[in-house]
Amino acid sequence: MSAWSATQYLRFADERTRPCRDLAARIGIPVARRIIDLGCGPGNSTAVLAGRWPDAELTGLDSSSEMLTAAAKEHPAMHWVQGEIAAWVSESGPLFDIVFSNAALQWVDDHATVFPGMLRRVAAGGVLAVQVPAISDSPSQRAIREMAATPEWRGRFVKPIADWYSESPSLYYDVLATEASRLDIWQTEYLHVLDGPEGIVEWYRATGLRPFLGALESEEHRSAFLSEYLERIRGAYSPRVDGRILFPFLRTFVIAYR
Repeated sequence: MSAWSATQYLRFADERTRPCRDLAARIGIPVARRIIDLGCGPGNSTAVLAGRWPDAELTGLDSSSEMLTAAAKEHPAMHWVQGEIAAWVSESGPLFDIVFSNAALQWVDDHATVFPGMLRRVAAGGVLAVQVPAISDSPSQRAIREMAATPEWRGRFVKPIADWYSESPSLYYDVLATEASRLDIWQTEYLHVLDGPEGIVEWYRATGLRPFLGALESEEHRSAFLSEYLERIRGAYSPRVDGRILFPFLRTFVIAYR
C-alpha cells in the first residue's frame, strides 16, 4: 500500500474523531492506569483517551511511521510504538486497563480470532473498546470495488489490494460473550455534511481508496481512477437544498468488560 498521509487523514479530523469521543464516553470505568490505542494514526484518538483518563500511561501503536511521526510531534509525552495489530494480539505481553481501537480493525482480517485475542490483553476489571466502520455495502464503497473489477482496471493493479474487513454485531457478540463479564454493542450512522461528492473522494483518499491507488503504477492511472470514481458516485449523493451533500457512515461499536 502507499504511505499513509497524516495531513490527508486530518482534513476531516473532527468527523473522524467524533466516533472516538462517543466510544470513549461510553466506557464505564472511571480509573485506568495503562491504556493502549491500537491503530492510533496521528494520535487524535489517543488524545481523546488522555482527556478522559489524564493520569493514565498511554501507548499508541500503529503500522505507519508517517502517522507515528505526526503523533509524536503533536503529543511528545505519550509513548508511540510501530507495529501490526494482529502481531500485537498474538504476542504475550503486559495487560492494559483499556485496550482501545478506533477505525483501525477494518484493516485486520479474522475478527473472530482477533477480537477475543484483544480481550485477553485486558487486565481484570478492564475493558476492550472498539469502533469499526460498517459501510462495505454503501454506494461509496461498492463503487471502488466495482471499478477495480472492470476489464479496464483489473489488469492495471500491479500488486494485491488490501480489503476492508467488517463483521456483523452478532458475530462480535458470539466471539466475546463467553469471555466477557458484560458486553455493550451498538451501531450509529453518522451523517457527515460535505460540500459535494468531491469531499467523499478526499475522505477516501486517506482510507478506503488508498490501497487501490497504491496498487496502480503511475500517477496518470491514479488520477484517472479518482476521476472515474467521482463520476460513479455523483448520482448516489444528491445535493441538498443548500448544495451540500449528506454522507452516511455506519459504524459498529463494541465494549467488552473483562
